[in-house]
Amino acid sequence: MVIGKTDEKALETLIQKYLIRIKGFSAFELKLIPDIKNTKNMSENQQKEQEGKRLLNEILPGDKLVLLDEKGQEFSSEKFADFLQKQMNAGLKNLVFVIGGPYGFSEAVYKRSDYKIALSQMTFSHQMVRLIFMEQLYRGLAILNHHPYHHI
Repeated sequence: MVIGKTDEKALETLIQKYLIRIKGFSAFELKLIPDIKNTKNMSENQQKEQEGKRLLNEILPGDKLVLLDEKGQEFSSEKFADFLQKQMNAGLKNLVFVIGGPYGFSEAVYKRSDYKIALSQMTFSHQMVRLIFMEQLYRGLAILNHHPYHHI
């Protein structure tokens, strides 16, 4: 789940490429939460709160919510694949990964989350994180399926 559409066409093309690849391994949906309008008169916290309400409205009670957050746990690609496998073995209905808006997540979203994952100690734009995460999700699924995409 992502806040707002991807503005850069080159990023969107690559995201769609990985989306097709991911669907070859697993049921997957990339859900877009519309951008908040008229944010010029909002503080960062107000914007996070509005985005948070929209996000939480999409989360079902049994969903496991994973935030992509710079304060989250870092994984190697292999350990991320292990994380995915554990979640799949738990028989979850939905494992929901969320990429927040430019200012991150509201407190309510943090409280509802089950996990926080960091892609790096570096900071990336929320637009770029979409592509990086899609590639890592594909890589994790490729590892689990012994696909040659991931070369160890």
